[in-house]
Amino acid sequence: MATSRQKADKKKAEEYLKKLDIARKANDVNPFETKSEQKSRIARAKIDVEYMVKTYLPHYAQADCADFHIEFANDVAADPLFIEFEEWGRGLAKSVYCNIIVPLWLWIRGEDVFMCLMSDSKERAQELLADIQAELEGNPLLVNDFGQQKCDGDWEIGNFKTIDQRFIGMAFGFKKKVRGVRVKQRRPSLWVIDDPETPDTIGSPKRMRKQADQIERDILATMTGSIRRMLYACNKFARVMTQTILQERHPEWSVRQVKAYNKVTYKPAWNYYTAEYYKQQEKNMGIVAAYAEYLHETKLEGSIFSEDQIQWAPLPPLEEFKMIVVHWDIAYAGNEKSDYNAAKAWGLHGRNFWLIDGYVKQSKMKKAVAWMCDFKRQLPKEVNVIFQYESQFWNGEVQRAIDEVEEEYGVDLNLMKVLVKGNKLMRMITMQPYYQNSRTYYNKTLKSHSDTQVGIMQLCAVEEGMTEHDDSPDADQQAIEKLELYCTPGGSKRKGEKSFKVGKMKVKFEMP
Repeated sequence: MATSRQKADKKKAEEYLKKLDIARKANDVNPFETKSEQKSRIARAKIDVEYMVKTYLPHYAQADCADFHIEFANDVAADPLFIEFEEWGRGLAKSVYCNIIVPLWLWIRGEDVFMCLMSDSKERAQELLADIQAELEGNPLLVNDFGQQKCDGDWEIGNFKTIDQRFIGMAFGFKKKVRGVRVKQRRPSLWVIDDPETPDTIGSPKRMRKQADQIERDILATMTGSIRRMLYACNKFARVMTQTILQERHPEWSVRQVKAYNKVTYKPAWNYYTAEYYKQQEKNMGIVAAYAEYLHETKLEGSIFSEDQIQWAPLPPLEEFKMIVVHWDIAYAGNEKSDYNAAKAWGLHGRNFWLIDGYVKQSKMKKAVAWMCDFKRQLPKEVNVIFQYESQFWNGEVQRAIDEVEEEYGVDLNLMKVLVKGNKLMRMITMQPYYQNSRTYYNKTLKSHSDTQVGIMQLCAVEEGMTEHDDSPDADQQAIEKLELYCTPGGSKRKGEKSFKVGKMKVKFEMP
């Protein structure tokens, strides 16, 4: 009786044979062609990616290449240190271009390609890499123009080398160790990260941060030569993803975002699709899902709070705030199942409440305290600020964390313990009128900030019977409640002005 592993291997082999059959039928070789005609074709294919696709990969050319396809391929070819996120709407052939067309074109142009492909699992990565492997083995015109490529003994699905080893391909899942990847003296020259997110990773910011760490520390470090490219193929269908974490950490890395269609005119970005197709998809999927998958617009809709109620605006000068309150919602553990340490900095400007900055992570307490110390050090001296936390969380461990970090940073937070009363859900709901009446504003620079986006997700999840984490909106409510004490009629604070009144105390003395 066949084992599950044997069945999986058999299925993988059968799927590869299907890909190979498609490649073998892709084109025909003209037996009467002259050497001059062949050289002319190769020469043109090296400089014209659209011609290369139509000539060697007509089965992938069911529609003309879009302008963004051509621009992408040319940009990759022109830069040996190319790193970019390909945020193309669903169905725009990002995997085809990143996994097949561009690597194959680089090889046709004369580059030695050591390609590593990583996806959410090794099996998925092997399936994706098998597409280009089948072309190298079975595509008649490629074999005719560049010779036999299959190297017997080194042609395992997802791990192969051509006869001359000008093309090497390896597949990895995110759980697979990649440190030290090499073939003899050669190191990878091209990494493709293809759709690494799963429902489990999207639901766990810690896992996404771990994947981002792996890309930074392990994957990029495997490339040591003069050619070091990384292509990241995944549409932005969620607010916080591995790619958004990386983008926040590396603003110098390029992002090529392509929306599948214009949501007003429905004009497609690629003529493979029609306007009617996208209209139908909106009806079938619903606007929210369609916008997320095709337009990278991910709106969160809650029964009480909605992302549409959030107003993003440039932050006023901090000196103009009457008061700034940082409330820390404490979490003791620092693992993917623990609560979040949420430190939210809100300020009162006029009669409006502004989210200035925030820390929302499943971390140890010390990191949250360090964030608050760093936040205070960056504040102008004339700013009025209060740091507070809920008194019920106080214990010796909390005090030790505060003392050690304050000493390390040379900052005195003067953290106040506050007594919190009432039902937590009811307390958080009291913020709704401020959102509804447009009295809450979010610092525009936090729009791509992953901690802020996690906080928004938690805010929109606030409702009766919720099971999601609520540490961030709980901290929001406590900060805003404190700011309400300073919310008196009048304009914003002028520079140097205190947020409270001072004067001489008059004392009556009675003579004996």
